[in-house]
Amino acid sequence: MSFGDPNNPYGQPPQQPPAAPPAAPGYGYPAAPPGVPPQGYGYAQQSAYPGYPGGNQMLQQSMPGLLMTARVFLFIISVPQIIAALFWFYLAAFANDVSDSADDYGFTNVGNGGHMAAGVFVVIALLAAGLATLSITLGVKFSKGGQGVRITTVVYGALGGIVGLIALFAGLDSGLASAVILPLIWVVFATVITAAPVVSSGTAWFARPRY
Repeated sequence: MSFGDPNNPYGQPPQQPPAAPPAAPGYGYPAAPPGVPPQGYGYAQQSAYPGYPGGNQMLQQSMPGLLMTARVFLFIISVPQIIAALFWFYLAAFANDVSDSADDYGFTNVGNGGHMAAGVFVVIALLAAGLATLSITLGVKFSKGGQGVRITTVVYGALGGIVGLIALFAGLDSGLASAVILPLIWVVFATVITAAPVVSSGTAWFARPRY
């Protein structure tokens, strides 16, 4: 019985193959400390700045509530402005038809006056249509607009508030409740539209970075 016999129970145990050396870190990457997964090929890279601009963890900002209210008010205001523009265009067309009829019957003075009135009505209609377009444009631009939209909205709301106050005082002098309700609503809308871009949340919204 030989000690070199592998079947000898009293002999030396067989030699174990040497253990494989630890895997070297990926090329170009330093060795990771214990407990930290390696950053070599096949592993997701961990950013040292998870909140950097444009990163995956960058949360989409939402429009402040007061600005959302002002935006809705701008769209609401555009409706009576569009109706007013259509109304004044109709009056201009009607005045022009009357003027043409007066000219046909020889009433030159009436015809000239009618044409002048039609021109005034057209100007008023164009003004109302322009204000409606501005209201809609500002409301749409709230989502992506910058300081230009903010300043324009403040000026537009302030001017509308002045007009509303003049109409409100005139309604109070008349003593009619119906002459006070609409100007009061207009003043409230104008106040919200003016204040929304001025408060801190509105200022931060229009000054936010865009990537």
